[in-house]
Amino acid sequence: MESDEDWVDARQLFERLRDHTGADVYGAVVQPWLGRAVGDYRTELAEGVGQLARWAVEGPDGRCQELLWELYALSRVSDVLLLAFQPPGDPDGPWPAALTPAQYLELFGRLGMTPFESTAAFDPFWHEIVEVEQAPDPDEPIRITGLVWPGLAMGDLLFSRAGVRVRAGVRHAERGVADRSPLYWTYRRRHRPTDDQSKGWGHNSQWRTDFRVDLRTETGYELNACAHGYGDDVDGLTYTRLTSEEQRELLRHRCLLRTPAHAAELDDTAPGWRKDLYPYPARLSLNQA
Repeated sequence: MESDEDWVDARQLFERLRDHTGADVYGAVVQPWLGRAVGDYRTELAEGVGQLARWAVEGPDGRCQELLWELYALSRVSDVLLLAFQPPGDPDGPWPAALTPAQYLELFGRLGMTPFESTAAFDPFWHEIVEVEQAPDPDEPIRITGLVWPGLAMGDLLFSRAGVRVRAGVRHAERGVADRSPLYWTYRRRHRPTDDQSKGWGHNSQWRTDFRVDLRTETGYELNACAHGYGDDVDGLTYTRLTSEEQRELLRHRCLLRTPAHAAELDDTAPGWRKDLYPYPARLSLNQA
């Protein structure tokens, strides 16, 4: 019979990080978990990600469902470990002592992920806005001014975006919205509200949340590639009352960049645009060729 010491998954790591009370969380929690994960777990993760990339192109494959749940659990681990690198904000916790940036990269690197810090220009596929410096010129494009944390990819699958500080005119990114409005498909940030589909579910059910699948392709990007669409019953959804440009922006950035054009009307739709836009069923293909 498989013992607890043989069993390895990301939920187990998350809960051990959450419950750890001493110093040296890397040595006490992460290293022992990694010692058991870098064999079959890493191999199965890599094989599953390859299947997942085909799923997004060829259509749903039920064999990938458990992988989506496992990737979501891994993303939760990443989210809580990144809290230490973020601007001050929500004090709720408690959370484990911080890893160093090198330890964070060691953990995910040993699982087969490749870190990246930035690209030549700001791209919402690769970059999450953490802080906005508002430029006097309202038409100044978004420009990266600093790195807050590195991003991670696994082959063509984006695992997590690099956190960046930017400078921009208000017509491109509004301070207080682009860096402080709800960030969707995200478990936790210190400095801004977040929302994912685990919220409101029970102790076990919350772990049956799908990871958002963003893929780099030969011609561009597939965003939220495994979403299933809204269907016919969309009248009450705030997301569908955004303009088409705002919907596209929300899918690309996982948040809004500016106050919506019809903010007052949207606020009349409970719970309002700053609370829950529910973008989860939407997907977007971007051709960069």
